[in-house]
Amino acid sequence: MFGTLQCTVLDCREPQALARFYATLLGGTVNRPDRRWATNEDWATLHLPGAGGQVLCFQRVADHQPPVWGDPERPQQLHLDIGVPDLDAAEAALVEAGGTLLDKGTDDRPWRIYADPAGHHLCLVHEPRRPAPDAPGV
Repeated sequence: MFGTLQCTVLDCREPQALARFYATLLGGTVNRPDRRWATNEDWATLHLPGAGGQVLCFQRVADHQPPVWGDPERPQQLHLDIGVPDLDAAEAALVEAGGTLLDKGTDDRPWRIYADPAGHHLCLVHEPRRPAPDAPGV
């Protein structure tokens, strides 16, 4: 090993708005001071909650062309899978925040496919709640 992953960067036209969208989905802090990056109208960050130190970054690209679901001419090149305990409730929150349902699938499929406001694909994946490690009976 010779490096560590600092962040995942998503190109978009409106970095600040996309950072707020993902904060609605995932929690965390938008544009938390961090010596690694300067935030401005062209660059936003989202430090995710938890001990992992994961960071999503959003970079302005004026002519950003998002992927088009099902179109091999403009395929997705990266997508995020987000675990949720209730697909219907998470979908309602995602759509209210500005996301778009692309593929609901079938009732027996545990994930659904969406686009964020910039057109990037993401999946909500049903992830049942697990009891806390120190819960009785675990």
